[in-house]
Amino acid sequence: MAKPVTVLSDPFRKALIHSTRALAEDPELEVVFGPDGPRLDGRKLVLPNPPRDLNPKQSQQIRGIADRLALRFAHHDDKVHARARPRDQKSGEAFDALEEARLEAIGANAMGGVRLNLNAANVGALEKSGLVSKETKDEVGMASMLGQIAREYLTGDKAPGIIQRIINFFRGDIESKTGERLQQLLPYIHDQAEFAKRARCIIRDLDMEDDSQDAEDEEQKNDEGEDEQSEGNDPSAEAEEDAEDQDDSQPQQEEEPTGGDDQSQTGDEDFTQMSGDPQSLAEGSADEVVDGEAAEASQMQTPNAGGERKDYDVFTKAYDEVINAEDLCDPEELERLRGFLNQQLANLSNVVARLANRLQRRLMAQQSRSWNFDLEEGVLDASRLTRVIIDPSAPLSFKQEKDTEFRDTVVTLLLDNSGSMRGRPIMVAAICADVLARTLERCGVKVEILGFTTKAWKGGQSREQWVREGKPAAPGRLNDLRHIIYKAADNPWRRANKNLGLMMREGLLKENIDGEALQWAYTRLLGRSESRRILMVISDGAPVDDSTLSVNSGHYLENHLRKVIADIEGAGRVELAAIGIGHDVTRYYRRAMTLIDVEQLGGALIEKLAELFDEKAAARR
Repeated sequence: MAKPVTVLSDPFRKALIHSTRALAEDPELEVVFGPDGPRLDGRKLVLPNPPRDLNPKQSQQIRGIADRLALRFAHHDDKVHARARPRDQKSGEAFDALEEARLEAIGANAMGGVRLNLNAANVGALEKSGLVSKETKDEVGMASMLGQIAREYLTGDKAPGIIQRIINFFRGDIESKTGERLQQLLPYIHDQAEFAKRARCIIRDLDMEDDSQDAEDEEQKNDEGEDEQSEGNDPSAEAEEDAEDQDDSQPQQEEEPTGGDDQSQTGDEDFTQMSGDPQSLAEGSADEVVDGEAAEASQMQTPNAGGERKDYDVFTKAYDEVINAEDLCDPEELERLRGFLNQQLANLSNVVARLANRLQRRLMAQQSRSWNFDLEEGVLDASRLTRVIIDPSAPLSFKQEKDTEFRDTVVTLLLDNSGSMRGRPIMVAAICADVLARTLERCGVKVEILGFTTKAWKGGQSREQWVREGKPAAPGRLNDLRHIIYKAADNPWRRANKNLGLMMREGLLKENIDGEALQWAYTRLLGRSESRRILMVISDGAPVDDSTLSVNSGHYLENHLRKVIADIEGAGRVELAAIGIGHDVTRYYRRAMTLIDVEQLGGALIEKLAELFDEKAAARR
C-alpha cells in the first residue's frame, strides 16, 4: 500500500489542509493525501489524491469530502454513537444516515461555503453509488433516502435533482410516519446524545428494530423501577388496601371537589398576568395565583371566567435573568466574535448597504424640516448676518429647527435566539440588526436590540427545583429565561456594535419562550417617552421548550403567545410587526410576513419598517 504523503508545495492541497484544520477546530490535526482516502483514523485525516488536471467541480467535491470529515472529527463522539446505534443492519444504516445528516447540518447552517462544498460532495457520492440508475423501490435501501430527506429538514436545501425520482419512492412513507419528528430534530444537532435518542424514535416509527445498547439500558431501568415498586407493596400495605376496598369509597370521591372548591374561592379574583417581567408561582402550591406586576401593564390583563386556573403560570422566576450582552463574555472574546461578524458583513455589504440607503432616503423624505426664527439663541441665521456684523449685540439673530413628529420614534428589534436559529439565520439577523440600527440612528430614530432564549436546555435549575419539590402537577413554564440587551435605545451604535457579535457564540442559543419575551420588550417600550413605539419580532417558528411542554399541554406556550399578541395589538400603544424565517408567523401576528430564504431578511426588514413609516405619513397627510 502506498504511503500517504502531504505535498505542501501544491497551493490547492496547502489551502485545503488549513481550511480542514480550521473546520475541525484543531490546528494540530494531521491531514494527508493518499489512495486509501477518504477516511478518519484517530487524529489523522486522509483525503483522496486530487487529479493532476483539477477542474472546479472536482475541486469542490474534494473540499466537500474534507469538510465532511472535519465536521465528524469536531462534532462526533464514537462512544455515544456506538451505544445508541442499533445492531440490526438496516436499522444501523438508517441511524448512520441520520447522524451524517446531523454533522453536515452543523457545517451547512454555519457557513455558506461549507454548504456548497457538502452539496457538491453529496452529488459526487450519489453519482458514484449508481443509485440514480435504479428503476424500482426494491433496488434501493431506505437508509440512504432517509438521510437525504433528513438533510432537507435540517439544512433547508432540497435533495439533488438527480436523486429526486428515487426519493419519491420513499418520501410519502417516511414523512407520513416521521415528518413531525424530523421537524423537531434541528434544535438538537449540537447535542449528539439527544439527537441520537430522537433518531432512534424515528427508526422505531419506520418499523425498524431498535436493539441498541441504550435501548437495553432503558428497558433494564424500567424493569428495575417496576421491581422496586412491587417490592414496596408489603403485606401490611396490601391488607390496608383490602380494607379500603371494603370501605365506602365516598370520602375518596370527595377529595377532588374539595380542591376544586379551593380554586373557585380564589379564582373569582384571578387574572391572567401579562406583565413585562416573568411571573412565578408561590412555592407552597402549583395552583396558587401569582401576584405579578399588574399596575405596570394593567391594560393587558384579562379576567378568568368561572374561577378556572390561570391560562399561563410560571413555576419560579428565581433563576431568570435580564442581562447585558457584554456581561455574558469577556471583552477579548466579544472582540473576536464581532470580528467574525464583520467578515460576514463584508460579503453582504453591497446588498445590505443598498437596502439601508433606500430606507434612509424614504425616511428622510418624510422629515418636513421647519425653523423658528428671530430667537435669542440657536443657530446663526444667515439672513441676519449683515445685521450681526454691523451690530454684534443685535437681538433675535438666531434660528432653531423645530422638532418633527417623525423623529419622536423608537424601534425595538426582538430577535429569537433559539437553537433553531443557529448558523446562517442568526448571522443574517445580527447583520441586519446592525445595519438597521446605524441607518435609523442617522435618521434620528432610536433603536433597541433585544434577544431572548433560555439559560439551559431541558429546564435548568427551575426543573431541578420542581423535581426537589415532588413534581407538583401543572407547574406552568419550567425553564430559566435569559433575556439579553444587545443595544439599549439610548445607547449609540458605536458603543454597542461589538455586542451583536455575541450571537455568534457557540452555546448561547437554546430554547425560545416567545410570549414572555414579547411581554418584556413591550413593557420596556411602554417606559419610553417617545410618542411612537414600534416593536419588530424576528423568529423562525412557534415557541418551543421541551421542559415546559413535557408537563403541560402541547399548545401551552403557543396559546400564551397568541394571548400576548392579541392584548398588545388590541391596546394600540405599540405598533407590532413580525418576520418569520422558514415558518408562517402570519397565523400569530396581524402585521407579519414569512420568508422562505433567510437571505431575504435584510430587504424584508427594511421594507416592513418603511411600510410602517409610510402608513403614519399617509395618516398625517
